[in-house]
Amino acid sequence: MRIDLSGKTALVTGSTSGMGYAIAKGLAEAGAAVVIHGRSEASVSQAGERLKQEVPAVNLRGTAAELADDGAVRDLLKAVPDVDILVNNAGPIESKPFFELTDEDWDRFFQVYVMAAVRLSRHYGRAMMKRNWGRILFSAGVTSGFSPGEMVHYGSCKAALLGLSRGLAEIVAGTGITVNAFLPGPTHTEESFMARAKPPAGKTFEAIQNELFGSSLLSSVVRRFIRPVEVANFVVFLASEQASAITGAALHVDGGVIRSIL
Repeated sequence: MRIDLSGKTALVTGSTSGMGYAIAKGLAEAGAAVVIHGRSEASVSQAGERLKQEVPAVNLRGTAAELADDGAVRDLLKAVPDVDILVNNAGPIESKPFFELTDEDWDRFFQVYVMAAVRLSRHYGRAMMKRNWGRILFSAGVTSGFSPGEMVHYGSCKAALLGLSRGLAEIVAGTGITVNAFLPGPTHTEESFMARAKPPAGKTFEAIQNELFGSSLLSSVVRRFIRPVEVANFVVFLASEQASAITGAALHVDGGVIRSIL
């Protein structure tokens, strides 16, 4: 199977590093014109230069916008008025105890994760309806709705995306548009907790990974962190014509962490 996205334009929010960058790169390698998005012009420029080195033939644009700001989202939509593939991936990864989360914290997370995805999907979805083709994808997570401890705000917003994804899929039913959520498992990226944490003296990342997946993440079948490129490969498939019958789904790419036969 050869995936060819030539002639398609893709916007991946939060794509200057980590999983988002891997997705943008995968789409570019499949022939799509790619729009890199980040919070600052500097991060967008740096990611763009990296992508041009790794995929020299890429048709690339970049746009910076703080997605918690409705005005900045409107500016983004003016700069990038139309896309064929939208990957809603942006969002901060921050831990904070529930009883210390303020209303402002909740609103900031909800604006970035949920309302930005609503605004972008509403805008681009209209043009997709006219063309009778499009792909709208939401990055959720295997902890959607039940993130423990200091990540309850993250899990709650991700759970909202699952409802948004399924509801939008039903709204565009009968068209050539597919809408899906993909649910990565624990992934080792530049932004992940494991990447930011300082390992104890004398312990390698591999040793810590083995301990973690040998204790608290026993349900994992692959017994390791997911690599960003593995998530990207799955997203590229969902964006392709080959995945035209897959819509309204919440699809795991988690190494088997969730124990389910469905």
